[in-house]
Amino acid sequence: MTSRTGDLLAAEPHPTPNSPTPNSPAGATEGAAVTPGLSLSGGGLLLRPFRDEDAPALIAIHRDETLRRFTRTPVTDPAEAARWLDLQRRGWAEGHRYSFAVLERRDGRDDGRAEGSDDARVDDRADAPAELVANVVLKRAEPGGPAAEVGYWTAAAARGRGVAPRALEVLTGWAFAAFAADGLVRLDLLHQVDNTASCRVAEKTGYGFRSVLPALPPEFPLDGHLHSRSA
Repeated sequence: MTSRTGDLLAAEPHPTPNSPTPNSPAGATEGAAVTPGLSLSGGGLLLRPFRDEDAPALIAIHRDETLRRFTRTPVTDPAEAARWLDLQRRGWAEGHRYSFAVLERRDGRDDGRAEGSDDARVDDRADAPAELVANVVLKRAEPGGPAAEVGYWTAAAARGRGVAPRALEVLTGWAFAAFAADGLVRLDLLHQVDNTASCRVAEKTGYGFRSVLPALPPEFPLDGHLHSRSA
């Protein structure tokens, strides 16, 4: 049975083939290899690997009770934030977990394109500050296998404006493009049954409902939903 990951608000994820060029629209298939320096943009958002400088924002975001309810890894102080960030770096280095910080311009502006368009860009210059609003991740339990898992969380202050589906769409496009030659043909999204927000995000991004997963207490006390999207 597909494993149920628990360190993200929704469900949660071997690098070789073509991947998007840094700051290229989601779905591009030429350019940089899958490396920790990779960044993606789309839907008015910038996706990049986490950095040490993200620690204060992570601590603040994890004060949210709803986020803590659906996550397993606490981030309440600098030491815990450092451990969490190290886990993300190791995932990239080992090629089994690609975790992206999702940034949005603080003034809410993009470069003039309509919000939600695939080619909207975030200006990542020093004079255009952005804030951490979410995390999306691709996890490959079996690198080189046909399926992988996606997951995410959204900061409380950023909920209600489509951040999660926009970020997940960028991640999905990149994953299918970057790992097509590696055999990836399906992405799964899992969440607990009481996480109705994740159900809506799945539906908005084309992850169709497949089945109910039985509870696995004590780690997963409630049933879960399995959603999937094919390449």
